[in-house]
Amino acid sequence: MALTTNLQRVLQQRQPGAPLPREFYTDEALYAADLELIFYKEWLFVGHTCEVPDPGSYFTLQMGAYPIVVVRGNDGMIRAFLNSCRHRGARICRESRGKSPKLMCPYHQWTYNLDGRLIAARQMGPEFDRSRHGLKTVHCEAVAGYVFVCLAEVAPDFSAIRQQLEAYVAPHAIDQARVAFTSTIIEEGNWKLVWENNRECYHCASNHPELARTYADTPGITGVTGAAEDPLVIEHWRYCESLGLPSEFKLSQDGQMRTVRVPLLEGANSYTMSGDPAVGKPLSNGLALSSGIGALLLFHYPSSWNHFLADHAISFRVLPLGMYRTQLTTKWLVNKDAVEGVDYNLNNLTHVWLETNDQDSRIVAENHIGVSSPTYDPGPFSLAHESGVGQFLDWYVSRLQVHKALNHVA
Repeated sequence: MALTTNLQRVLQQRQPGAPLPREFYTDEALYAADLELIFYKEWLFVGHTCEVPDPGSYFTLQMGAYPIVVVRGNDGMIRAFLNSCRHRGARICRESRGKSPKLMCPYHQWTYNLDGRLIAARQMGPEFDRSRHGLKTVHCEAVAGYVFVCLAEVAPDFSAIRQQLEAYVAPHAIDQARVAFTSTIIEEGNWKLVWENNRECYHCASNHPELARTYADTPGITGVTGAAEDPLVIEHWRYCESLGLPSEFKLSQDGQMRTVRVPLLEGANSYTMSGDPAVGKPLSNGLALSSGIGALLLFHYPSSWNHFLADHAISFRVLPLGMYRTQLTTKWLVNKDAVEGVDYNLNNLTHVWLETNDQDSRIVAENHIGVSSPTYDPGPFSLAHESGVGQFLDWYVSRLQVHKALNHVA
């Protein structure tokens, strides 16, 4: 990979725990490095197992230069493939989601089984060997209702991710949920600014009036820093763990994933304007809607953050579309038996985070304009409120360095 900017030079400019230099948000070569060394190497959250409930059901996405299709096979396995025909490369599945007993390219009708094997290619002659032209596979793992893919030739070990997700997320029965609503927006800013904004609540009180009704901006309560020293959080962990819900803050060894259960503001049980549950059926039969379990927060760099409550869960997927554009897809998950208009009102369920996403989108756009200025000179982080931003950037820089060394990038 050719870089017009020396990656090592700009990496050395940034001190641990400090903001990134301007080039990381404005240099096309560094954006190319983000794709090559982060998004094409790491495990990425792409969707939920409930989105491919039956054999032949699939969904698609575009990750940088790679079109991907995720499909459930006749054997029940969820697999991922490059969504590109082995004949002349056309996309096979053009819709964002669908269901088909076979995967047939609309260009020349080459047809693939759900396990990726080429089973039909008309008029290719007697010497043609179909076994050599199956779909190219993408590493794929399903755990606790979540689907991850990795585009690397050799994927990182997934076992630590699996273990942490099974412990914290499994009690919420996401594999038995359904997606009640999906929102996709384009944020006019670099993907790292989207993450940096998410990783602190320093801005919440003055920018998110709807979220502030139920979600505290106190550093310990938001799980940013000092959670293990906050008596309110400690007592919350004890209570939730007495219910069989792993709750204490856990940061994965490589810094990529963090989970923690936090209390909502007193009297609140969900992200609604009233604080009351948005859904009349709990997400899991083992949870009570009024149990006061707060929210389980899950962050997995570089592609997802999540909130799990007693009545519903919300997943957020981050995909870079360019140096200045980021796609954010938000999904609200509810009990698979919950009926809209009976067990929940869709506006009540989605209002708080639709507003919050819209507010954050404007914040990110203004942030990118300022960061792009040639005079940009970042100040220090708030030690109380922005340690989460520093931790994200430390992880990001460390992964660039690791993959740069493995790929011999200048």
